[in-house]
Amino acid sequence: MLSKSATDVRLRKALGANGQRFTEQRGAVFRYLAQTDVHPTAEEVFLAVRQRLPAISLGTVYKSLETLVGCGLAVKLTYGDHSARYDGRTDPHHHARCVSCEKVLDLPGELLTGEIDSLRETAGTFTVTGYRLELSGYCPECVPTKDLLVTA
Repeated sequence: MLSKSATDVRLRKALGANGQRFTEQRGAVFRYLAQTDVHPTAEEVFLAVRQRLPAISLGTVYKSLETLVGCGLAVKLTYGDHSARYDGRTDPHHHARCVSCEKVLDLPGELLTGEIDSLRETAGTFTVTGYRLELSGYCPECVPTKDLLVTA
């Protein structure tokens, strides 16, 4: 985990490269995302950050998150129900999402180049610019008992 000063240097550099300016609110949001391994919603980020910055608004958190995503410092994980979670990890990795409690866990790795090339060929004229792999199932706390999985 980076120190506060190293995190702020990384943030200032990325913001400047994208024509944005550093604000303490953006710094607080980025520091929170950089130090957590959960994938919080904007509301969860707001609740955590306002402990340090009581005057911050939910709207400012939303704008800060979108700025961080636009600068490549965070990833927005969107779902079919229009909900979103944010990930401070931008290195290649996958996710596993619990269908019961909606917890999102990081999984190491990325698809091999040959697999990606094969998918590109299958897509034909579709131009592939990226991919996202997410496994869905039950986390250890939510996994149904065998009795519930057996149908009569």
